[in-house]
Amino acid sequence: MSISSSPNFSHFTAANTISTANTISTANSTTISTANSTTLFPRAYALSLLSRTSRNPTLYIISVSKPTHFPISNTRSWVYCSSHPPRRQRPEYIPNRIPDPNYVRIFDTTLRDGEQSPGAAMNPKQKLEIARKLARLGVDIIEAGFPAASNADLEAVKMIAMEVGNAVDEEGYVPVICGLSRCNKNDIDAAWEAVKYAKKPRIHTFIATSEIHMEHKLNKTREEVVEIARSMVGYARSLGCDDVEFSPEDAGRSDREFLYHILGEVIKAGATTLNIPDTVGYTVPNEFGQLIADIKSNTPGIENAIISTHCQNDLGLSTANTVAGACAGARQLEVTINGIGERAGNASLEEVVMILKCRGQSLGGLYTGLWTEYIVMASKMVAEYTGLLVQPHKAIVGANAFKHESGIHQHGMLKHKGTYEIMSPDDIGLHREDESGLVLGKLSGRHALQKRLEQLGYYFKGKELDDIFKRFKTVAEKKKHILDEDIEALVVDTVFQPESIWSLGDVQVTCGTLGLSTATVKLIDADGKEQVACSVGTGPVDSAYKAVDLIVQVPVTLLEYSLSAVTEGIDAIATTRVLIRGEDGYMPTHASTGEPVRTTFSGSASEMDIVVSSVRAYLSALNKMLGFKKKAEASPKVETDSSYAPAPAPALSS
Repeated sequence: MSISSSPNFSHFTAANTISTANTISTANSTTISTANSTTLFPRAYALSLLSRTSRNPTLYIISVSKPTHFPISNTRSWVYCSSHPPRRQRPEYIPNRIPDPNYVRIFDTTLRDGEQSPGAAMNPKQKLEIARKLARLGVDIIEAGFPAASNADLEAVKMIAMEVGNAVDEEGYVPVICGLSRCNKNDIDAAWEAVKYAKKPRIHTFIATSEIHMEHKLNKTREEVVEIARSMVGYARSLGCDDVEFSPEDAGRSDREFLYHILGEVIKAGATTLNIPDTVGYTVPNEFGQLIADIKSNTPGIENAIISTHCQNDLGLSTANTVAGACAGARQLEVTINGIGERAGNASLEEVVMILKCRGQSLGGLYTGLWTEYIVMASKMVAEYTGLLVQPHKAIVGANAFKHESGIHQHGMLKHKGTYEIMSPDDIGLHREDESGLVLGKLSGRHALQKRLEQLGYYFKGKELDDIFKRFKTVAEKKKHILDEDIEALVVDTVFQPESIWSLGDVQVTCGTLGLSTATVKLIDADGKEQVACSVGTGPVDSAYKAVDLIVQVPVTLLEYSLSAVTEGIDAIATTRVLIRGEDGYMPTHASTGEPVRTTFSGSASEMDIVVSSVRAYLSALNKMLGFKKKAEASPKVETDSSYAPAPAPALSS
């Protein structure tokens, strides 16, 4: 039997064992040989063996020569063989140049720009978990936040710098930890104070360069803007930061000659990366690509800096513009998980990275250093923490991205998966079948649950595993089979919740057509004290929320409420998501405008009972808001310098 790897080949059979008479080569060049006509090893052992030497335990069969005695007609278990080449080695990190001209750095700003999405505020624990997941994904630079926004933001960035920014893996990889700042000393001081603990710290500073911004927002002349940019980049370097990124805000609408001039000046001052933002998503791909090409051709000293892109999605072109920029010479691409961000969002990490993985050879050989099999896990984590759901038809990570309902499509998929799929779900870490045959139910034990969690990418032990197992057994008593989606919902609902200021004790509701809906709610505060309240409302959820408000005594407005079933069936777990705004809540500084922003907070919960799920989601949002407010009151306000801009506007009214 002879099998060869090719772009069209995706699966081959080997029953429950791999039998061969020659050599098997793996993606990381490991070679294993056996004698003629012997069983090599069970498939599960093969993947286990490879996982010890590679972060991607996918088995790549390069060739099998000499005939095997295994009867092909009896085969039933297929080993996946990726249609894409193995991930290439990441070149050495040098701030202002990349040794391999085809390598593209991925700069993730989920924790900074992504958090500016309404309702996307995250607590420090959640930010740290996402930063860990981004490092596992292998992004080159993590923009961890805007430290000058508040002391809480500064401490969160510092925590990420100290932990994630010092976690060097077996290949020597550690992400750069970046903090954003406006072009003033106080902002830059705050950014440096936050990121300096990382092995590879970076300060990212910016000032607007378009005529409309300079005239109406900054009230500055071109000469003043150039001087501020040059002096502040120099100041950042003087603090001891060897990696400084500069962004001319609204570059897409800025005068070209002025751009060349200011970029040349900041390079002289020590900028190592020049980020070109399409701040309002105005350009189209050929325009943005030409902008990058022109900057590369006309900026003095550009050979001493990396060109970067940052594309907003106002016209739905952020990914296309980003790829056009890369083709024109940009070697750093700024993206967010799920494309979240200000207004319509940013270029999506998963889209940009998979375009380069699938079509990189057609784009001049461009490639990244990401371990793409962690994309799905990162996407789910960000969606759950921010409360920003992924649309079903979203490219790469949408629920429908690898589903085929049309009869013609299904027929083609049954014949050959390459007929309607240009990539495999395995490439992004989407695994829906339990190859070990585990079916979880009420008789399943802790070990079986832990094994399934690990297969899904979650590694828990101790109290966290105990808490999940307790919730699992509660659900398993009511639901015959526990699916992967159920387990993931329980993980998010149990482990990744904000600090518990108020927790739910009990809730009882009465509703129907015969009278007013009533609810009795018992809450437990952080000291263990129980409080009970009763209320009436227009329905069971309304009355329960009013009872919670009577206890918590914090004025909030419910902005959004949604309820969805995690899986099919009448016994499905219900996931509730809410978005609230505190009327006297936490108000950090907006990175671009310098104005205080009335923050919104999301909460989610999953339960078999939809009323209980709704109340716990509401409490999750309240706990997040109260936690932010508590930290803000306990910490002194970070000083900000508005020397380059008009005085900050007054607080936004409610």
